[in-house]
Amino acid sequence: MSEIRDINLWESGEQKIAWVKGNMPLLRSIEAEFTETKPFAGLRVALSIHLEAKTAYLCRVMAAGGAEMYITGSNPLSTQDDVAAALVHGGLNVYAWHGTTPEEYEAHTRRVIEAKPHLIIDDGGDLVHLIHTEYPELLSNVIGGCEETTTGILRLKAMDQAGVLRFPMMLVNDADCKHLFDNRYGTGQSVWDGINRTTNLIVAGKTVVVAGYGWCGKGTAMRAKGLGAKVVVTEVDAIKAIEAIMDGFTVMKMEDAAKIGDFFVTVTGCNRVITENSFLQMQEGAILCNAGHFDVEVDMECLRNIAVRSFPARNHIMGYELPNGKTIYVLAEGRLVNLAAGDGHPAEIMDMSFAIQAMSAAYLVEHQDKLDGMLHTVPHAVDEAIARRKLGSMGVEIDILTEEQRQYLYGN
Repeated sequence: MSEIRDINLWESGEQKIAWVKGNMPLLRSIEAEFTETKPFAGLRVALSIHLEAKTAYLCRVMAAGGAEMYITGSNPLSTQDDVAAALVHGGLNVYAWHGTTPEEYEAHTRRVIEAKPHLIIDDGGDLVHLIHTEYPELLSNVIGGCEETTTGILRLKAMDQAGVLRFPMMLVNDADCKHLFDNRYGTGQSVWDGINRTTNLIVAGKTVVVAGYGWCGKGTAMRAKGLGAKVVVTEVDAIKAIEAIMDGFTVMKMEDAAKIGDFFVTVTGCNRVITENSFLQMQEGAILCNAGHFDVEVDMECLRNIAVRSFPARNHIMGYELPNGKTIYVLAEGRLVNLAAGDGHPAEIMDMSFAIQAMSAAYLVEHQDKLDGMLHTVPHAVDEAIARRKLGSMGVEIDILTEEQRQYLYGN
C-alpha cells in the first residue's frame, strides 16, 4: 500500500514525467532493453533519491526491467507530490510527500527498508546506513546497492574502513559520466535556477561566495561568473584552492569572505561551514543557501538561536534579524536549494547519471556471485558505453584508434 497524501495530482505528474522522458534518450533506450531482458525480474528495489520527474522516470525504467519498486524521497522538501501521485497511479509503491516532518521522513525510509529489498539505490547513504544499524536481519537479502552522491560515498568508505559494510556498493558518483557532468554542469545550472527563481534578484555585479571547490563547487562558481558575479571561493584543500585561483577566482577564508559576500553557496559535504562568527560579519541582506546533501553546512540551529526574530520574506526565503540589527536571508531552510526551491538538474544531465544507475544495478545482479570486496567503481566499459550512447543521441561521431595506433599506445 503506497503512502502519499493526495493521488488526485497524478495527471500533472504524468505531464512532468512525459516531458523529461522526451529529453532522456539514454534512459529510453535502456527502458526498451530492460523491457525485453527483465534483469530485475522477481527482485525488490528500495530507492531513495530526490523524488521529482527525472527520478520517477528512472523508477519506471527499473520497473520495466521487472523490479518491484519501493520508493521514498531523499529530502523532505524535494519531493513533488504530483510526481509521487503519478507513480502511485501507475502501480508503484511510494512513501513520500512534500514537507514531511522528521518523524514522517524517518517512517517513510523505514517503509522501503521493511519491504526487504534485494537492491538499494541510495542518495546520501540513508537507506544503507539504516538497514545496517537497525535491520541487520535483512542484510543477507541484499544483493548490493548503488550510491548517487559524493556525501554518500564518503559515508560508505567510512563504513568499509570500519569493517561494517555487509554488501557490495557501486560508487555511481565516481563514474566519469556522472560526476564530470552531473556535479559540474548539473549542479552549476540548477543551483542558480533555484536561487534566481526564488529571489528574483540580479546576480551580475554582486559578490558570490562559493564554499568548496570540488566538482559541484567548480560548476557553481563557473555559472556565477557567467552571470556576471565576482566570485570568491573558500576551501580547506590547498590543491583545490590553487586550482580555484588559476581558474580566475579569489580565494580567502570564510571569516573574511563573510564581510563582502552578497550570495553564499555551500557545496562542501561537510557541516558547520558557515557559523555564528560568519553570520555576524555579513552585510545587510546577505543571502545564504546550500547545495550539499544535508542541511548542516549553514549552521541553521545556531542561526535560529542567535536571531532576535525570524520571518518569511518570500516563498522559500526566511529572514533572520541578528543581534547587531542586520538581517540575513536563508533559502529553502538550508536544504538543497536546487531541489527544495527548484526542479533539480536538467533532464539531459540526469539522463547520463540515471543511465549509470540503471546499468550499475543490472551489473550487480549479473555479477552478484563474482564481486570481491564491498566498494566497486563503475566498470570503464559501462562508463564508455553510456558516453557513446550520449554522443549518438547528440548526433556526434568521433574517431577510433587504428590497430597501429592501439599498438603504439598500449603495445600487445
